Amino acid sequence: MTESQYKIFIDSVIRRVEFARVRVSGHHIVKIVAISKYSTTDEIKKLYNIGQRAYGENKVQDLKAKSLELDELPLEWHFVGNLQKNKINNLLDINPSLFQSLDSMELAIELQKKLLTKNMTMDCLLQVNSAKEDTKHGVMPEHAKDIYEKITKECPNIKLKGLMSIGSHSQDTEIIKNSFKITYDIFITLKNATICSMGMSNDFELAIECGSNMVRLGSVMFNK
Repeated sequence: MTESQYKIFIDSVIRRVEFARVRVSGHHIVKIVAISKYSTTDEIKKLYNIGQRAYGENKVQDLKAKSLELDELPLEWHFVGNLQKNKINNLLDINPSLFQSLDSMELAIELQKKLLTKNMTMDCLLQVNSAKEDTKHGVMPEHAKDIYEKITKECPNIKLKGLMSIGSHSQDTEIIKNSFKITYDIFITLKNATICSMGMSNDFELAIECGSNMVRLGSVMFNK
C-alpha cells in the first residue's frame, strides 16, 4: 500500500470516529491512540507521516525498543498492557505519557513506592473490569470509585486522569454497550477525571457513543 493509499484508508477510520463522535455531541472530542504492538517501526513512521502522534504498546520491552528507535520523532507513548511489579522500574525508565492499565490497589502501592524513590510522577488511568470477565484485568466496577479515590489520596505521585476498560467479549451489542456504560457511569462521578479510554478496533464506534473520549485502535489503523 502506497502512502497515498494508506492515507485514504486512515481517513476512512477517522471518518468513522467523527461520525460516532458527532452522534454524541459536536463538542465531544475523541483521541485516537494507535496500538502498535503487532507493527514495525517503519509502519509507525508511515502512520506518523500522515499525522498520527499517540501510540500504545502492551509489553514494556517492546515499548522501550520502539520508543528508542523512534526517539527522533515527537511521539506520545502509552503503556496499555498488564504491568508486572518486577517491571515497574523498567516502565519508569521509559516514562510514557500515560500508563493506561493500572489495574489494582496493590500495583498502585508498588508504583507509588518506585515513583517516590525516583522523585517522579506518572499520569495513569485506573483499569475497570466492567465486563467482569476472568480473562480481563482491572478492578471490579462496584469498587472502582473507592479505589480511585484511595489511590488519589494515598499515592500522590500517581496522577490519575480517568478510567480505562475493555468492552465485553460478546457478539451481543447490548452486552458490549452495557459494559461501556458501566465504566462511563463511574467516570462521570470522579472528581477531575478527564479521560475515559474505551473502545478498540472492533467496537470503538459503540464505545464513543457510550461516552469514550479515547480509543485504542490497532488492526484498523495498521491495516492488519
